[in-house]
Amino acid sequence: MSSVTAAADANTDSYAKKALIGSAVGYAMDGFDLLILGFMLSAIAAELHLTKAQAGSLVTWTLVGAVAGGLLFGMLSDYYGRIRVLTWTILLFAVFTGACAFAQGYWDLLIYRTIAGLGLGGEFGIGMALVAEAWPVAKRARVSSYVGLGWQAGVLLAAVVIPFLLPIIGWRGMFLVGILPALAAFAVRYTLGEPPIFVERNASARKSVPISLLVKDWPTTKISIGMFILCSVQNFGYYGVMIWLPSYLSSRFGYTLTRSAVWTGVTILGMAFGIWLFGQLADKFGRRPIFFLYQAGAAISVVAYSQLTDPTHLLIGGAIMGLFVNGMLGGYGALMSELYPTEARATAQNVLFNLGRAVGGFGPLVVGLLASEYSFAVAIGLLSILYVIDIIATALCIPERKGAPLT
Repeated sequence: MSSVTAAADANTDSYAKKALIGSAVGYAMDGFDLLILGFMLSAIAAELHLTKAQAGSLVTWTLVGAVAGGLLFGMLSDYYGRIRVLTWTILLFAVFTGACAFAQGYWDLLIYRTIAGLGLGGEFGIGMALVAEAWPVAKRARVSSYVGLGWQAGVLLAAVVIPFLLPIIGWRGMFLVGILPALAAFAVRYTLGEPPIFVERNASARKSVPISLLVKDWPTTKISIGMFILCSVQNFGYYGVMIWLPSYLSSRFGYTLTRSAVWTGVTILGMAFGIWLFGQLADKFGRRPIFFLYQAGAAISVVAYSQLTDPTHLLIGGAIMGLFVNGMLGGYGALMSELYPTEARATAQNVLFNLGRAVGGFGPLVVGLLASEYSFAVAIGLLSILYVIDIIATALCIPERKGAPLT
């Protein structure tokens, strides 16, 4: 190998690593922000004299902003570039998260949270598209799973720092701390250029609005319907289980808050391992076989978990359930990057995943209604039906693209 070729390969490798770090840190920002907001709601409500409905709406409108931001910034990044638009989203999030620290009442805080949510919404899809375009095909699934791990890292970081910092600096100080992941992601991205494949495709004239390419013909429309189902089930199952799990452990088994947190934390670690493992297996065996494996595992594990009563079994079962229920997140980035062209790649990632997130937002409501009518064990067990639907959608709508070059 010549010194010129070696230098070129080193530059490519450096670019790919920075793209991965920047995308993962950006997604960590998403998980970190939503968790600290949940922990701070009672303190915010007390100081600003908010009702429970007003406090809860801060989370709701953050998610509404995230869905809207995902749709908007996904399309913009297919027009103007991954790095440029990711930088916009970071700045938007940082400025308005910082503004939350100076809120004087409900309405200005609600506006700041909604606009900050817009910035959050672009992180997942654009980061996944960037990483898929920066890394070689043989490693595409595993590096996409590393971006997914960013969320889990952000959640775990928030869980560690909140108990120590919140009593000291208060909720206003925590919002300022929330800017730090954004600054870290901005610093990494500032040195990056656009992926070569995007520059090449962007040089040609555009004739279609990116979102129209998701339904340009029946085969593509069928794929988009299948991906919408997969993303909806993914988010519905995740939010439906994780929001209610501490309450379930407390009400049925009498667990204290600390013990419930430990059991929930083990479930989150299981999720993280599942995401990592999905990427490794998908690069080796293909996307569809591993999705089938995880979907079947999720269907079985949620039913099994609902029947457990022994503390040790609950601990182990929670980790296994988490592995399958959220581990599929490790596959979406690579799968959607391979199913859609460069001209619509980030749009597909953000539109489909955020529409799935919108559906998933009803997960806690549906699980809560079923739990009040029957029991939480029955509610969790019924989630298995969703994963059977997931298997059918994958079988009928999603083709295998392992090893295929990006178009």
